[in-house]
Amino acid sequence: MKEIHKTLSRFRKKYSSVYAMHEALGQEIHEKSGPLPEKTRWLIKVGISGASSHKTALETHISKAKEAGASDDEVLHTLLLLIQTTGFPTFMEAYTVFENMRTRKG
Repeated sequence: MKEIHKTLSRFRKKYSSVYAMHEALGQEIHEKSGPLPEKTRWLIKVGISGASSHKTALETHISKAKEAGASDDEVLHTLLLLIQTTGFPTFMEAYTVFENMRTRKG
């Protein structure tokens, strides 16, 4: 995946061993700790980062979900699921990230 977050790039360069350990843990959990298919795992992460209002993570997770084969409709459905649990304002923040990504792409 292309680098989309310059702050992360700077952090990774300055604290390479910390980042490497973080990545190793993420890879262990994401790829080896259960039976969920990759696209499903990324859509779950879209929901988690959207619900947590972590916009940078959300942008990354949307990109990863798309790379794993998720359609815009699947990403949008994942975000719509936020409304009843976390509220409409949280959904709108996540939806704004999604729409901004689509606008930049198109």
